[in-house]
Amino acid sequence: MLTVDKLQKNFGPIDAVRNISFDLKKGDVLGFLGPNGAGKSTTMRIITGYLQPSGGTATVNGFDIGKQSVAARRQLGYLPENAPVYQDMTVQHFLNFIAEIRGFRGNERRRRVDRIMDICKIEPVRRQSVDTLSKGYRQRVCFAQAILHDPPILIMDEPTDGLDPNQKAIVRQMILDMAQTKAIIISTHILEEVDAVCNRTIIISRGRIVAQGTPAELKQRSPSHGAVTLELTETPDSVMADLETLPSAKRVEPADNHCFTIYPRDPVKLFQDVMNQARRRSWTIKSISVKEGRLEDTFHALTQTGDNAS
Repeated sequence: MLTVDKLQKNFGPIDAVRNISFDLKKGDVLGFLGPNGAGKSTTMRIITGYLQPSGGTATVNGFDIGKQSVAARRQLGYLPENAPVYQDMTVQHFLNFIAEIRGFRGNERRRRVDRIMDICKIEPVRRQSVDTLSKGYRQRVCFAQAILHDPPILIMDEPTDGLDPNQKAIVRQMILDMAQTKAIIISTHILEEVDAVCNRTIIISRGRIVAQGTPAELKQRSPSHGAVTLELTETPDSVMADLETLPSAKRVEPADNHCFTIYPRDPVKLFQDVMNQARRRSWTIKSISVKEGRLEDTFHALTQTGDNAS
């Protein structure tokens, strides 16, 4: 549904986007991750036709965004960062306006506006002016305009940034509900967003893709993937030394209450090696668990070096 091929964008001497390529199919929810200034928003603006690329192409449901811009944009729903809407319009007036821009008239326009208000749960504020809405409602109104024409591809830039936990839950559920029939990109630096709604992930740094895969696959690249947390009922003096001698252990970190975290050199073997050592030394284990890894650690390791592009 979406193919991005060797996309580039230069602002003078600054390479904001550098040879980015990926594909998106129906049912995909792609988390597009990166620190501030990494090139996420620039990439989104190129795909949506807002900016012209310096090189490469984006094909939206078969239409080249550069050569067939209007046809390509008809395939897209776009929720920009900060949810821009006309402040002096009521919610109904704004959505009627968007529907007319999209070419809907009469009963079809009313049907679509009513339906989208129900989907986005904004019926209670139908007659309020946008400038009186909370940030959560404004975000949902902007979300409504993005999907009013039922586009096959949805692109959202920081869709829950600044929302409270309840508002985030509502927006995320809306995304999950639509993921069955659409291809969705979420550009974000909020890592919990990826775990909540995404089945694919791309990490971008300094304008380049530095990693991609499922969230679970990227967690496996975390230094804590496969780490073992061990709690004993009592701590013999030799515990640290005994754990550090394990060939599958990279390092051992002690904590309070007879607890240790053993980081892996070999995450496949570490758990069994710890259990074997406990049996040999007759330790009494109170609890033991294996960490799945943290997306935050992988993100930090891949994006912490150097300043990012604009």
